[in-house]
Amino acid sequence: MLRDDLRTLWTAPRPPDAPARVRRDWVLLAAGLAGVALEAALRENVVWRPVAVVLAVWLCLLPLWRRTRPLAMVTLAFGSVILLPLASLVAAPREPVGLYTGAVVLVLVYALPRWGSGREIVLGGAVILAAFSLCAVTDETPPGEQVVGLVFLLLPGLIGAAVRFWTTARERQWEQVRSREREQLARELHDTVAHHVSAIVIRAQAGRVLAGADPSAAVEALEGVEEEGARTLEEMRAMVAALRDRGVGAELAPPAGVADLERLVRAPGGRLTVGLALDGEVDTLSPAVDAAVYRIVQESVTNAMRHAVSATEVAVRVTAERDTVRVSVRDNGQRTGRGRDGYGLAGLRERAALLGGTLRAGPGAEEGWHVEAELPRARRESGAHSRPRR
Repeated sequence: MLRDDLRTLWTAPRPPDAPARVRRDWVLLAAGLAGVALEAALRENVVWRPVAVVLAVWLCLLPLWRRTRPLAMVTLAFGSVILLPLASLVAAPREPVGLYTGAVVLVLVYALPRWGSGREIVLGGAVILAAFSLCAVTDETPPGEQVVGLVFLLLPGLIGAAVRFWTTARERQWEQVRSREREQLARELHDTVAHHVSAIVIRAQAGRVLAGADPSAAVEALEGVEEEGARTLEEMRAMVAALRDRGVGAELAPPAGVADLERLVRAPGGRLTVGLALDGEVDTLSPAVDAAVYRIVQESVTNAMRHAVSATEVAVRVTAERDTVRVSVRDNGQRTGRGRDGYGLAGLRERAALLGGTLRAGPGAEEGWHVEAELPRARRESGAHSRPRR
């Protein structure tokens, strides 16, 4: 089992979509160069000052590529660190060479397990340990302090590994949320279409009976409609059966929609007053959009009931325009951060994206929490969506 774990670590790929550079990289570079300048100007006991300054500037530049080239940056940084003890062995006096600003290499130690592949982590870890071992041999630091130094050196790597594990686990949770929302949407589409196909089959059967024996062509056409409708219904049931918790023989009924919002907001047990306003032709929406509107209002009102601080009412407005449907849910509670933007809203965003729309949620400009969604009356292909990486 240990061998399998080591093989898994060795073959682990890099995390996807690693950003090349972000704003904080330039802040780190500026802070590092400023530290080099101050230390070179103010510190008196610097051995080989020009060499130490050049090395420190070099180490400050390497973190710019720490996400895209983690192993190469660790090798260059700690390879340079290895050369200094070797040089100090043949030079006098035998004192440590370098500036304290060189501690920026700890950022590279963090980046190696955070952004590197399994192979890069193993090889980079070997380079780091080799550099530390050489420094420990050439230095006269007591063993206890060397152990503390090793822990201090490896701690950023442990933090990077923990952040990577946490991020991976969260990505899996997001994927589960998206999968559940897709499954729910597939169920609703299945129920809606199956409901209509069932009606087609029934009408075809009635048409065959009413046609009688005289119009044989009509009877033949009705038989074809009946056969095709029954086959379509059977194939759809088989296709979606694996996604359903209930059996394929369950009662087929359209999912809840805009027509059910009145009952939703009047449901007893809520601590808030919910006001509902419907504008436009909301009774002619497509089944998928109709169900999506209901789910958005249901989730948003439920979140307000559970989490709105000092709120007394929730305002729900559904506006059907010529090409779009707009949904707005706002409470009048205290203005808070994005802590309530959880997996439920993530699922709603996925549903809106599948239908070609958008959904935004966050604190209002003056009070409360606002959820705003815009859905097309006719489905459009949704674009690619991404989240920023840490």
